[in-house]
Amino acid sequence: MRSRVLNLSLILAVLMASKAVLAQEVIDRVAARVENDIILLSDVRALGRYQVFMDGKSESDAQILDRLIDQWIVRNEASAARYLQPSDEEVQRSLARLKRSFSSPAEFEDRRRQSGLSSEELLAMVKSQLYLDNYLDTRFRPSTQVAEKDVEEFYKERVVPRAESRGQTPPALADARDFIQEALVQGAINEQADRWLKESRSRIRVENLLNESKP
Repeated sequence: MRSRVLNLSLILAVLMASKAVLAQEVIDRVAARVENDIILLSDVRALGRYQVFMDGKSESDAQILDRLIDQWIVRNEASAARYLQPSDEEVQRSLARLKRSFSSPAEFEDRRRQSGLSSEELLAMVKSQLYLDNYLDTRFRPSTQVAEKDVEEFYKERVVPRAESRGQTPPALADARDFIQEALVQGAINEQADRWLKESRSRIRVENLLNESKP
């Protein structure tokens, strides 16, 4: 009798293990093939959770997959260029800035828990995003120039109306110049990066399997 009980326990353990493996396979089905690499459905889900943490909502799976393909392009070129990963100090500074963007540490932690991200996953996302942003900045900033008329236009059309809408006195142009210039530089970098990514997409082989990946 004892032998039969042991055998039954063993069968149940095997069934439970098989069920866990099947669940893991569902999570990690291939969402896309990019050249000789793959993007998993779990990668799509992870970026979706990060978007929920950052913005309170996420894009569709198809939109998230597009972002992951773009990230693959950037990461692939950065790796080929032997671009260095950010230091631990840089990552911690970036994480600290992110925390300060919330009204309190409690709000930061509440949003993280609600998004389903662990502290380790969030740190990994921050590091990955910092690496990609740093590379794009290094690649495109040297060719970016900002004209004085663009600074003045931004000040008149964006800074002044925003301050006035809040019932505040607009800062002097001289005081806002550095902020405006950096905002315009970042905008130009984003535009150049978007064009480059579209061109790069046409040169790589992408097989979208997202619909087939749905359980």
